[in-house]
Amino acid sequence: MFRLLTLALVLSVSVAGVVPNPVTDGDRGEYVTLSVPENTSLGGYTLSDGETTVSLPNVTVSGRVALAADTALARNLTDARVVRVPGFPRLANGGETLVLRRNGTVVDRVTYADAPEGEVFINGEWRPLGATDVRTASGTDVDVSAFTLPDAPERVRAALRGADDRVLLAGYTFSSPRVARLLAAAADRGATVRVLVEGGPVGGVTDASARVLDRLVASEVAVRVLNGPRARYAYHHAKYAVADDRALVTSENWKPGGVGGHATRGWGVVLRDRGLADHLAAVHAADSTWRDGIPWREYRANATFQDGAPATDTYRSDFDAWNGTAEASVFVTPDDGHQTTLSVLRNATDRLLVQQVRIDDDRFLNATLDAARRGVHTRVLLGGAWYVREENRKLVDRLRKTARAEGLPLRARVVDPRSRFDHLHVKGVVTENAVLVGSLNWNHESVENNREVMVALRGRAVADYYADVFRADWRGGVWRLPLVALAGTLLVVLAAGGVLWRRVSFSGSGRSGVPRRVPRPPSSR
Repeated sequence: MFRLLTLALVLSVSVAGVVPNPVTDGDRGEYVTLSVPENTSLGGYTLSDGETTVSLPNVTVSGRVALAADTALARNLTDARVVRVPGFPRLANGGETLVLRRNGTVVDRVTYADAPEGEVFINGEWRPLGATDVRTASGTDVDVSAFTLPDAPERVRAALRGADDRVLLAGYTFSSPRVARLLAAAADRGATVRVLVEGGPVGGVTDASARVLDRLVASEVAVRVLNGPRARYAYHHAKYAVADDRALVTSENWKPGGVGGHATRGWGVVLRDRGLADHLAAVHAADSTWRDGIPWREYRANATFQDGAPATDTYRSDFDAWNGTAEASVFVTPDDGHQTTLSVLRNATDRLLVQQVRIDDDRFLNATLDAARRGVHTRVLLGGAWYVREENRKLVDRLRKTARAEGLPLRARVVDPRSRFDHLHVKGVVTENAVLVGSLNWNHESVENNREVMVALRGRAVADYYADVFRADWRGGVWRLPLVALAGTLLVVLAAGGVLWRRVSFSGSGRSGVPRRVPRPPSSR
């Protein structure tokens, strides 16, 4: 279900990975990983870069083995067993060909070029060191609680409240005092509590976030920040938590304006399933324990923080949570990439409802258009916040022109939230029997370079729940007036009505029923 990046064992020894350019002085610690059948002696094998040929030590090994000259540094870069090879060849960052031989016979050959810093060459491509290979995990008849924000922020807190074994939280940002208090209480009960956040969010880490994370550390909560030159992801953008046997996944950040319900439209889901919770716990462990995970106090000592405007608005609660059972799958990027999302889009047969902040990935956009061309009733609802409004309006115009030109059952618009929420932050899809919920924005970086976590739910009932939410957002909310203004307006209307009643009377017996003016008394002229 979950493992660090590996290759399946083969019948002979093979080159599984090459790290020519680690983030170290003078590239010390560079290494080559071999995939080795069980109980294989390396005696008789040689490795050559065309200039230097070295004999491998006569040791018996199994699985993944890293060959290096500097074993101490190499052990910091890989979880494979490290074997020291005296005279190990210097690996060229510009590229070269490595040849593995056994008793003079070539058994494998690998050619690479232009080694990026801190990446491993494997299966013909470069991947960040420490990259994971997280397979999609699924469960049937999973107990599901699906909810929306800002309508039901209490569902987030309820999923975390009372945990006594573990709370593992991962986010892009974290500044929610309410959630922090729940985590501190869990730690006080003896639960294992760990928090993982992004160290370089757009706009920087806020003062509010720093204060909340300080309090968590003071409450014996382990807080780590993904940051620095060894970072495996462009952004750690996932928003999830594991609380005992529950897995919580949302589209919203851990802040009052997100999970607190004071700003954004978001979707969330709680899965009560031990296997799926364990799956996300393994993701959390892999992302927390690599070299790019920095303890909060160490990060804080060298960081500067930004002012942040607090979110304090309140909104109507139009949608209660949906509770039931459904098939549920958890997948992450960049490991899964775009395949699961595309699969949901391509399998739509009746309806396709897309609700996104923006769409910058042509693969998803084309799959949406292809659904409309198959006759699927398609709706695309995009964010209207200032930072995406103009580009989304242009995309809506393009989609409308395409729909008219081709006669497609496709409609698109920019959201008009009015009183329902401040701005749209959903990254969701609904078909006739499937839903996508989570943090994955429809852009290339989110798919290829970010850590994102998504849940695919399959079941008609849960799909209909989110379809109802989508339709409400599509129509827009109702304009809300402050209570004082509403009362004042009502008084004005009543006063105007009284004047009108005094000046106009209706004839109950007249054939035309036309209002008849009552003459004003002389004193009123």
